[in-house]
Amino acid sequence: MTNIALITGGSRGLGKNAALHLARKGTDIILTYQSAREQAEQTVQEIHSLGRKAVALQLDVGNAASFAEFADNVRTALQQTWQREQLNALVNNAGIGIHASFADTTEEDFDHLVNIHLKGPYFLTQKLLPLIADGGRIINISSGLARFALPGYAAYATMKGGIEVLTRYMAKELGARGIAVNTVAPGAIETDFGGGAVRDNQQLNDFVAAQTALGRVGLPDDIGGVIASLLSEDNRWINAQRIEASGGMFL
Repeated sequence: MTNIALITGGSRGLGKNAALHLARKGTDIILTYQSAREQAEQTVQEIHSLGRKAVALQLDVGNAASFAEFADNVRTALQQTWQREQLNALVNNAGIGIHASFADTTEEDFDHLVNIHLKGPYFLTQKLLPLIADGGRIINISSGLARFALPGYAAYATMKGGIEVLTRYMAKELGARGIAVNTVAPGAIETDFGGGAVRDNQQLNDFVAAQTALGRVGLPDDIGGVIASLLSEDNRWINAQRIEASGGMFL
């Protein structure tokens, strides 16, 4: 039976890359987008061109009040597209970046990050639990910034530290259903995340490369492949782990 993975924020960036990697390995995809519907549909078409099924659903991961309705939409998509009741994997990927010093971070920005990066994955996963098959997988996306500290990311990294703790608790409590839960923590990646600073600011790009053992900044393919691999049967015994994919930043 074909596996089905749900990837939040799967219409662009790392989420899209992970979706394409999984599709190439034979997995069908449900991806979410917040507002860029056209971009999401283009990603769906790319997945179709790989011979896999895909559906795009709208979701604001910062709005927990919408999660019950979203779960109903996922249930409908599973029934209509796959004639199935459950999916096999959830990747909590959607997120934003806010750059501000500890002293200058506003309460509004802090709360916004909490809603998207911590409260969102917590309660979205909770609502989707009945739709995740026993023996399924969950991947939560963290960041290298939860291990090393760079000025301007105190609030963002705090959320990611919380996600890493949550991952271990989810693994413990969902283990009875055979559901494995892991964290993938990317280093700096050339995407449009955070306004594309790592990709477009050559000085920042050079700095990151100089601090990375493999001598370059990460690319989306470096992360999408990790996510697809972690969801494969070859890695079924990996559970409650933090997998950093940073090329060796700040060793």
